[in-house]
Amino acid sequence: MPSGDEIRNAQRATWAGLSASWEKWDSVIMDQLGPVGTAMIERLGIAGDQQHLDIAAGTGEPGLSVAALAPRGHVVLTDLSAEMLDIATRRANAQGITNVETTVCSADDLPFSDATFDSISVRFGYMFFPDVAKATAEFARVLKPGGRLCSSVWVEPGENPWTTIAMQAIAAEAVLPPPDPDGPSMFRCAAPGYVSALYEAAGLRDVAEWNVDVELVTQSPAQYWEMISEHVSLAAAALQQVGEPARQRIAEAVIAQAAAYEEGGKVRIPGVARCIIGTR
Repeated sequence: MPSGDEIRNAQRATWAGLSASWEKWDSVIMDQLGPVGTAMIERLGIAGDQQHLDIAAGTGEPGLSVAALAPRGHVVLTDLSAEMLDIATRRANAQGITNVETTVCSADDLPFSDATFDSISVRFGYMFFPDVAKATAEFARVLKPGGRLCSSVWVEPGENPWTTIAMQAIAAEAVLPPPDPDGPSMFRCAAPGYVSALYEAAGLRDVAEWNVDVELVTQSPAQYWEMISEHVSLAAAALQQVGEPARQRIAEAVIAQAAAYEEGGKVRIPGVARCIIGTR
């Protein structure tokens, strides 16, 4: 079992390597995940002077949207990857958002004083933290009394064909290590109540969770495959293990399955996320 530092170092290298692809596909990814960010922000109740922390912010959402809603406030975007936060900075500059700053740090060792923030968002970061309980305790520590924490995770794979279509095709050609149920993986937090229990153990109250539907929209089945193969970390890593003939077979299988989701000249593949809210 690798140590927390070993996991974080590997994750840092992975996300640095994927950052260019995330920037390339930014508009498609943001459209897909936008409904989740919107749902989180609604429950957080953002005020004009909000002091907000966005954990595992990646390329900047939902933190940048919070910053736009809180012109007299301040938003801190954190992530393990400096390269991903560089994209967030470019997106903020392009949108004219100036009340943000970025900090490279681990979620379970935050460089902030107790009771600093009115709210915290963690969109699709929880499942990758080496120590989810320690990270949650950190979130509770830096929240002000009455402050809210809202996170999102993916529900079970069967409800998320936008990613399982590709991963099943890859698994037919490449040896994928079984996910450690207690280690970082995309569906680690899928079980109902998993994150809620972490919140409650950290002393949060009024904990609630709800599901949000998403849709990955691309211009064609081929574009769907191109996008998934370039920006989903597990897919990109697995494809490096196989030769060109296997990659071609995977691509053909994925494109054929994605074609079943064509509608109105576009490919629309569904998914479901779970949001979890709690109050300090």
